[in-house]
Amino acid sequence: MYLTDFMSPYWLFLLTVIFFVIITARYFLVAGCFYFAFYIWFSSKWEPRKINKKKYKKSQFKKEIGYSLINSFIFAIAGAVSVILWQKGDTKVYTAIDLYGWWYLPVSLIIYMLLQETYYYWIHRWMHLPAVFKKVHSVHHDSHIASPFTAFSFHPLEGLLQAVFLPLLLLMIPIHYFVLIFLLVIMTFSSVINHLDIEIYPRNSFNFWSKWVIGATHHSLHHTYYKYNFGLYFTFWDRMKKTESPSFKKLFLGEVELKNKTAVNEQNLYLKS
Repeated sequence: MYLTDFMSPYWLFLLTVIFFVIITARYFLVAGCFYFAFYIWFSSKWEPRKINKKKYKKSQFKKEIGYSLINSFIFAIAGAVSVILWQKGDTKVYTAIDLYGWWYLPVSLIIYMLLQETYYYWIHRWMHLPAVFKKVHSVHHDSHIASPFTAFSFHPLEGLLQAVFLPLLLLMIPIHYFVLIFLLVIMTFSSVINHLDIEIYPRNSFNFWSKWVIGATHHSLHHTYYKYNFGLYFTFWDRMKKTESPSFKKLFLGEVELKNKTAVNEQNLYLKS
């Protein structure tokens, strides 16, 4: 089968534009649907599950969308480069399921998610070193109360750190392109859910899912108390390294409310520690 030479400058530019449109549309579609569903259409139903009771700053959404567009462009470049590497035969992305069998599809998804989790946890903790935090990660924490639009809102250098890891994995670990697409969908939904600031997972019990899968409560605590809850999808690194907030379970179950200390004060205390 003949394939266009994606290495030419024209196709590299076009691929980047196509990926940018897809990534931006995915961001606005998922973040927008969650915002309208939980904050507009069914707000009265979900108001009791709102974690922070304060209102968003007027300029927050505009700033978040601005940074998200910049990072969507960075992700688009990473996507275009990945396609070129695939065409050259340098990646482990494959199209024939029989090559590794059906059993490997979920296994490869789990492997990728666990490796992403590990990379993100440790790079996230590194970005919380005061010197790095001030220059890079503070942009993300300018959203003291997370929103669905916070999902892609971070400094471009942080965006680059996030963008390079998946293409590197594609060079080393086989993955079917359907699984890769599904992983990208999971990444978007997970990030939006974690930044929703409304806990959508059932609160009636602290079950296996609540304990090990990160949701809005878990990540909202990170935006309030900067020394806790660094995970991406799962809580196991936080649990193993003793960086999970001690108030997570009670806050999730609705037994306590988030303390009245503002995230601004917590940030100042954190940077002085």
